[in-house]
Amino acid sequence: MSTPAAEETLARDRPLLERSGTAERVAEILRQRITEGVFPPGSRLSEPSISAALGVSRNTLRESFQLLAHERLAVHELNRGVFVRELTVQDISDLYVMRRVTECGALRRASELSTVDLSTLEAAVRAGRAAADEGDWQAVGTASIAFHQAVGDLADSERVSTTMRQVLAETRLFFVLAENTRAFFEPFLERHERILRDLERGRFGPAETALEKYLRQAEKQLLAAYERRGT
Repeated sequence: MSTPAAEETLARDRPLLERSGTAERVAEILRQRITEGVFPPGSRLSEPSISAALGVSRNTLRESFQLLAHERLAVHELNRGVFVRELTVQDISDLYVMRRVTECGALRRASELSTVDLSTLEAAVRAGRAAADEGDWQAVGTASIAFHQAVGDLADSERVSTTMRQVLAETRLFFVLAENTRAFFEPFLERHERILRDLERGRFGPAETALEKYLRQAEKQLLAAYERRGT
């Protein structure tokens, strides 16, 4: 069920929609809020409350739900409604295969470009450290998602960036498996900084090696959290 806090967040999103807000734009907003954890896995996406919060028609919202379902972020349950998808251990393994291929490939592509803008990566690293200083580990997780999106964006490809947004939205669904704790999220910070240092020095090969190792470690962490949750 959508919470009052989630509805308030969506109400603030209303200006992001054009006067004739499209289903694609609505889906983009909901995807972002799922990525941020506003709507956790298993939560019901209430058609009346979301429609009212965003000021869009039910038909537009239903179209956006269909787009999210196609992206594997939402599921429609007969006579119950639309819910944020809950993932399985197989989903975790498969998604991390996709992430290694896409993110490591993005770094290889970036190494071929004449110029590479690292400012978004730097901003994500700063945001992660600032959130850690405040003890806000959920925000550290959000900064991590931003970091990996920035890695994908280094490929300078609209399709790669779009793929990363979808993949990372699914990844964020996994974070519900682990509590927002320092033990879970703090190791991400050092890994981000190491990768950024290599990229700043033009060391794309070592950065890719560190990234692949990082993604394999993150996969193991989440699989272990999944197993603990099932016990």
